[in-house]
Amino acid sequence: MPRTPIEYRDASPQVRAVFDDIKHTRQVDDVNNFWKYLANDPATLERTWSSIKEIMAPGALDALTKEMIYLAVSVTNGCGYCIASHAAAARKAGMNEAMFGEVMAVVGMANETNRLANGYRVPIDPAFA
Repeated sequence: MPRTPIEYRDASPQVRAVFDDIKHTRQVDDVNNFWKYLANDPATLERTWSSIKEIMAPGALDALTKEMIYLAVSVTNGCGYCIASHAAAARKAGMNEAMFGEVMAVVGMANETNRLANGYRVPIDPAFA
């Protein structure tokens, strides 16, 4: 059964609370489509927002690094929505076109060499263990 986005005006109090936290935390007027579709399952919405808020918060890695990692994984997983979302977030955090190009080069190279290592069943060197 196809899902539809849940708009704020139609949301339950539980969903509105999460939407309000997203808007406050990200300083935006509205939540993006990802959250509106996840709102079809309020428990998943709440759990996912709580996790992403914790993981993407300032820590040992800066916001730009975290967004570029998220972008790289999204490219590898082929998630068009996540590529667009996290490329925009990375740009907002300071990623320029040269950095984007290098991230894409690393993603491409890592995917190629990972497949080669898996295909050849290369054993792990003792120095890496």
